[in-house]
Amino acid sequence: MIAFTDSASLDHEALEEGPIFAPRFDAQGLITVVTTEDGTGDVLMVAYMNETALSLTLETGIAHYWSRSRNSLWKKGETSGELQEVVELRTDCDQDCLVMIVRQTGRGAACHTGRKTCFYRRVALTDGSAALEDRGLPKLFDPKTVYGG
Repeated sequence: MIAFTDSASLDHEALEEGPIFAPRFDAQGLITVVTTEDGTGDVLMVAYMNETALSLTLETGIAHYWSRSRNSLWKKGETSGELQEVVELRTDCDQDCLVMIVRQTGRGAACHTGRKTCFYRRVALTDGSAALEDRGLPKLFDPKTVYGG
């Protein structure tokens, strides 16, 4: 497993300007990851990584996350076949958030609903009320068939 430098051991200048990768995990040991598609820049999903998930992602080149709802490590696409091949991993200035650029494999669906992206709805205001509108993205697979239930 890859060992990461403790961000607390770095001064402000080293953390924000230096070459040392020292991800700042939150109190639950997680870091937010915004995953985008190589080529289009489309935001596919937002998820979390713990130290193990981040290490596995870097070691294998395949996206791994931490599922807060299942409280477990999750290799993206292990069940669905919709793996995410890492093209590039970026950190923000203070190293508490990541952007991961991926090639989405399989049928091209990053979302467990079977769509390309988890952001398949938009918020619209109508008569002072907020509602969700489907953006019309097709399902690339049937989640009931893939995941059961």
